[in-house]
Amino acid sequence: MSTYTNFKVETDADGIALVTWDMPDKSMNVFTVEVMDEIEAIIDQVVADSAVKGVVFTSGKSTFSGGADLTMLKGMFSMIEEERVKDPANATKKLFDAAGRMTWLWRKLETCGKPWVSAINGTCMGGALELSLACHGRVAANSNAVKIALPEVKVGIFPGAGGTQRVSRLTDAQSALQMMTTGQTLTASRAKAMGLVHQVAEPGELINAAKQMIKDGLKPVAPWDEKGFKVPGGGIWTPAAAQLWPAATAILRRETQGNYPGALAILKCVYEGLQVPFDTALRIEQRYFTEVLQTTEAFSMIRSLFVSMQELGKGARRPAGIPKTEFKKVGVVGAGFMGAGIAYVTAKAGIPVVLIDRDQEAADKGKAHSEGLVKAAVSKGRMTKEDAEALLALITPTPDYNQLADADLVVEAVFEDRNVKKAVTEAVEAVLPEGSIFASNTSTLPITGLAENSKRPEQFIGVHFFSPVDKMMLTEVILGEMTGDKAIAVALDYVAAIKKTPIVVNDTRGFYVNRCVFRYINEAYDMLIEGVPATMIENAAKMAGMPVGPLSLNDEVAVDLSYKIMKASIADLGPASVKPEHMALVEKMVDVLGRLGRKSKAGFYEYPDKPAKKFLWPGLKELYPQKAASDVDVNVLKQRLLATIALEAARTMEEDIVTDPREADVGSILGFGFAPYTGGTLSYIDGMGVKNFVALCEKLAAEYGDHFKPTPLLLDMAEKGETFYGRFNPYGDEAKAA
Repeated sequence: MSTYTNFKVETDADGIALVTWDMPDKSMNVFTVEVMDEIEAIIDQVVADSAVKGVVFTSGKSTFSGGADLTMLKGMFSMIEEERVKDPANATKKLFDAAGRMTWLWRKLETCGKPWVSAINGTCMGGALELSLACHGRVAANSNAVKIALPEVKVGIFPGAGGTQRVSRLTDAQSALQMMTTGQTLTASRAKAMGLVHQVAEPGELINAAKQMIKDGLKPVAPWDEKGFKVPGGGIWTPAAAQLWPAATAILRRETQGNYPGALAILKCVYEGLQVPFDTALRIEQRYFTEVLQTTEAFSMIRSLFVSMQELGKGARRPAGIPKTEFKKVGVVGAGFMGAGIAYVTAKAGIPVVLIDRDQEAADKGKAHSEGLVKAAVSKGRMTKEDAEALLALITPTPDYNQLADADLVVEAVFEDRNVKKAVTEAVEAVLPEGSIFASNTSTLPITGLAENSKRPEQFIGVHFFSPVDKMMLTEVILGEMTGDKAIAVALDYVAAIKKTPIVVNDTRGFYVNRCVFRYINEAYDMLIEGVPATMIENAAKMAGMPVGPLSLNDEVAVDLSYKIMKASIADLGPASVKPEHMALVEKMVDVLGRLGRKSKAGFYEYPDKPAKKFLWPGLKELYPQKAASDVDVNVLKQRLLATIALEAARTMEEDIVTDPREADVGSILGFGFAPYTGGTLSYIDGMGVKNFVALCEKLAAEYGDHFKPTPLLLDMAEKGETFYGRFNPYGDEAKAA
């Protein structure tokens, strides 16, 4: 047989061709134009070879495939822009054809006349699952490593290579819609129960099981190509469907607020596609996919949540020329909630960690946090007992600083007090090896000031985690004025090792994420003081695409923390740094009413005992004269909440705190859930156009205060017709900045 770059094809004595996908120099198989060309050539070859009775398609790597390659997606969007300029009349037609390449290649496989079986040995997502669904048989390994999903909706698009049509013909419509509109990840057993996989086999028997399906006479015809095929559940025109579809659209509206065109397109594709022949249904899907690809939401989400996240995760901001650090030991000082969480994610990455606190009891309590997490993971089947024991064995709780004498990195996670942090810095540096790095997990205190306590400020850096550490994927790496390149490289190597996404920011009060978060909360304070009903504030935030309202978020971070930050700002920057009305509100909540947030079961919300749910504190209505709901424009509330955050992000770029627009966008989404459909704070501005954003801000400033006034940078960019990704091009050349 022919030689391929990305595939190996071997035919056994039974005439079964084993096609093994194993891309050279890549840790995971991904779809590129070359890969699809080779798959098409393999289809043609096995069809032409009478000795081949069937095909088993599998991966030569530890996982199957995560889907499309970054460069292919970038190329798709570059093509859209180029064609709109060169040939606007045919731009959509060319995009339609490009979008359908994978669709019709999988259809060619499905109708080639010979049986194909997909042997799924690990992560199988996106286009890889769509390829597998086009195969006539599917066998998945009985392993926790198997993760099956169509997650495209999470990056602004939808399964557009036959996914919406095949899933909805293999399982009931309700399960199909839930899987695709949420990007739900399935285990092998769940996929089998849904009818998406035919068989689950032990990993060592995966290929044999796949071959046996062919030997047992697997028909090379998809169910929907057989005469008399009926959709599971009876299709669209049934009493059950009459109940499902109105509910499905209502649920989608509730969950997405109409902000995600890709999610709505899934419903349209399934509803329309199930009423027509399969090839027509694929055309319908291709049409909607082409339409969604041209939306601002798809462009922005793919850029931030797929392309930029991967680039940052792979070290886009790492200084060149510094050897990668292989961590033999990491120290964590402070075994409270944050320090315990940092120790857990470090051990989970397979790195030995010393967890230090003032005495053995406190250190043991910190390790108990990890014990609780692994116990829960084992009970849910997400971790084996052996893996749990191995993880816990990597954590050494102790009050002895001498155990840091051979640490590569020490992360300080003690109380937010300069004197406490000073004492810890001095104690650690007394034993820390000369070339090791010291990191502070501070959320509010500037790194440059903390580094003054260090004898080696060039090796002092901020690594700001978010709570809860085991779930939050973002980490801010903060540079002090003296921080050196080695410290940056080691910090980024550590963040990569624990599988989190880093953003690199320069030193400032609140860094990047907290500056944006407190602008969001402060705008809610303004609204409350104006008499806007609290319910409208919270609902408007969710309608704007935020995961939680600003008052709920303030309760989570603690109202008394807001109070402390305000007092610190006044002490350091003067009274003008905090609005007196804000101080009066928070002072009353904390000092007079004792409403500190969720931790005290009383903040802007009330927190009754479970199973009852939290609810807004009725007393909020008594704090300020209330406006009638009819006198409040919800759209203006939405604009205010998003614009005030985006303005703060623009200020951080202007002040050289954030220097890469990718980090502003990714940081805002991962850090506090800034309306993901926008692609992040700066993509929100670029998406509407800087000129339009400036006009919106000027309108809001005239009505609601000078904090909405556009900055000099924004005014200059509006005048020049620039974008953030153009002016602060992270790639260095315009061709890649699209």
